[in-house]
Amino acid sequence: MVEAPNRNQYFWHDRELPFIEARHVREGRDIRSDKHTHDTFSIGAILGGASACHMRRAQHELSTGTVIFINPEDVHDCHPLVERGWAFQMLYVDTDWLLDVQAQNDADANGKFAAYDPVLSQDSVIFAQLTRLGRILADRDIPALGKEEAATAFFCLLAERTGRGKTRLYATGHGGVGGVAGMQGGKHAGGKGVLRAAEYIRAHCEQPLRLNGISAQAGMTPSALVRAFGQQYGITPHAYLMNCRIQRARHALKRGERIVDVALACGFADQAHFQRIFKRQMTATPRQYAHVMSA
Repeated sequence: MVEAPNRNQYFWHDRELPFIEARHVREGRDIRSDKHTHDTFSIGAILGGASACHMRRAQHELSTGTVIFINPEDVHDCHPLVERGWAFQMLYVDTDWLLDVQAQNDADANGKFAAYDPVLSQDSVIFAQLTRLGRILADRDIPALGKEEAATAFFCLLAERTGRGKTRLYATGHGGVGGVAGMQGGKHAGGKGVLRAAEYIRAHCEQPLRLNGISAQAGMTPSALVRAFGQQYGITPHAYLMNCRIQRARHALKRGERIVDVALACGFADQAHFQRIFKRQMTATPRQYAHVMSA
């Protein structure tokens, strides 16, 4: 993961996720641009203040809570409208990757990338989930699988909220990533495929799994897997992976294995990462748990 933070701006990019980049500006009093384009699809959330953008032959005013859609090769510029400036978050998304998500949700344009229109949206759900995705991407405790899953879920949501897609998504709670709404229990679409995915996650939970690999095991597209997994288990594949790692870690701690060894053996980046995730699920640190189990 590559981060380039300074006092006022934060850029994020992960080599494991080459299809998406992020930028976060805390105070953009001096952030203004000449006319330019991007070869990506760009989507932004105005977090504070106000700004103006000239695009598609019109002047657009953006205030707090506004989402802006900038299609590839849209010529645009931007500047603050108020003295205190503006705060915003931008995501830059590869159109080939986004086309795959659109196609999986019947939201493409006859096999081609479907441009977004109009320029601005005041949809509070899109705004909330977009800013949430930005936080997930910047969270060092969430591995590539969770970030890829969250990005897939958000753009499925975007397809549905803009009248193109076929899914309805929800956001899971505490520390989770985007999931898909569905009834708990009963018969679910992709049941056998989801079971294969869950079995694969359990068997390989110590490895750095990716959404494409898991969905291939299920014989499903990534967005279909996220949707069906949420319907069947009530959590996302990433959340399920973290749970499997913690359960494996519990057994290792009971056997008296060292915490640092358990962290690495169970697929965590380091001991600190392991301790944070363990405490979120078990409401106790690994050391506290090991002490009780060995008493």
